[in-house]
Amino acid sequence: MILGVAGIFLPLLPTTPFILLASACFMRGSPRFHRWLNEHKTFGPILSNWHQHRSVSSKVKKRGALCILASFAFSIWIVPHFWLKIALVLMLILLLQWFLRLPTVEYLADKPENH
Repeated sequence: MILGVAGIFLPLLPTTPFILLASACFMRGSPRFHRWLNEHKTFGPILSNWHQHRSVSSKVKKRGALCILASFAFSIWIVPHFWLKIALVLMLILLLQWFLRLPTVEYLADKPENH
């Protein structure tokens, strides 16, 4: 769970796989934490969409794409070597292609439980 939260702020550290892994581990190891994670106002709907539909909401997709772009832009700006900048640009392109191709779930009503 800590790695998933750290992935929100650190480039190249994926958030979603660590949150999904934490959910799977909590399901077997700690039902209390599993319930907390799935009822969490931020992570709960994301986990639910992923488990039920293997998709994300358009809101999550937009936020995710912006965070990916921002973290990679910062990383590309800060690394000193040109070859690292090229590698980061290639990783950015691959990651964005994969992320933007994820199925999107749209809701019929704008209700709090849909976000």
